Amino acid sequence: MDWSVKLEDVVAWLLDVPGKAVLIIVIAMVLRWMAHRFINRLTGRAAKGAVPEILANSKAGVFLSDLRSGTAERRRQRAETMGSLLRSIASGAIWSIAFVMVLGVLGLPIAPLLTGAGVAGVALGFGAQTLVKDFLSGIFMILEDQYGVGDAVDLGEASGMVESVGLRVTKLRDVNGTAWYVRNGEILRVGNQSQEWARTVLDVTVAYDSDLDQVQQILREEAHALYTDSTLSSFMIEEPEVWGVERFDKDGVVVRTVAKTAPLHQGEVGRALRSRVLRRFDAAGIRIPSTTFPPSGGTA
Repeated sequence: MDWSVKLEDVVAWLLDVPGKAVLIIVIAMVLRWMAHRFINRLTGRAAKGAVPEILANSKAGVFLSDLRSGTAERRRQRAETMGSLLRSIASGAIWSIAFVMVLGVLGLPIAPLLTGAGVAGVALGFGAQTLVKDFLSGIFMILEDQYGVGDAVDLGEASGMVESVGLRVTKLRDVNGTAWYVRNGEILRVGNQSQEWARTVLDVTVAYDSDLDQVQQILREEAHALYTDSTLSSFMIEEPEVWGVERFDKDGVVVRTVAKTAPLHQGEVGRALRSRVLRRFDAAGIRIPSTTFPPSGGTA
């Protein structure tokens, strides 16, 4: 027996088959490391963020800068979620390709495997269309930061405070304490009351015989007083504006006042402004029709 020939054959086989397989695995590991590094750098930059230029030099920009730590934490969590998802996808794709290549090097038939995987993929696609739709919608919602935990949102059929955001389901709790689980694929629109700023709109109906100049002057004075009030000024981004006569109703003239506020504080500012305006109107003898503004102190 020629052992030298046998040894050469073994060495050649080791270099040709296991060597190629090991090389493929090493290359896959390097590609995976590079992909993860790129994703980490990408999500790291996305987690930093900045105040929009259009708001940078305004009181809104100052307010957002003050909240930057909380905003950054939310942005960091969103970036980490997307980074984890992208790393999983990259690892799965790289190792799947490497696995098929290794099977080819070992001489195993890969055509039936690819055919079976294709058939399984088509069957899964048809059978789990709703699930895929939910996951894709969840990915884009997180990427676009449409809403996050703690936001007050209106999702159409349900509205309330967001308690959790997943790739498939969003959980929110309404004002009555009911927990709603909404599939992301079923969300067609999102109304978010918690992004950047909110607005209080105060429509006051006064009798047709009221002095509109006096009415608007009182509204301006009370709005300015509220803006300079130490307890609420921190929640107000800009000084409130009296827009004037909004429309004519059967009960009287509607005068509108608006105030730009911090997110989720528009209700607090609106209630304070209504109380101030009601007291001033009572003192000035300005009549508010009872059908639109109850004497007991209902909202306008």
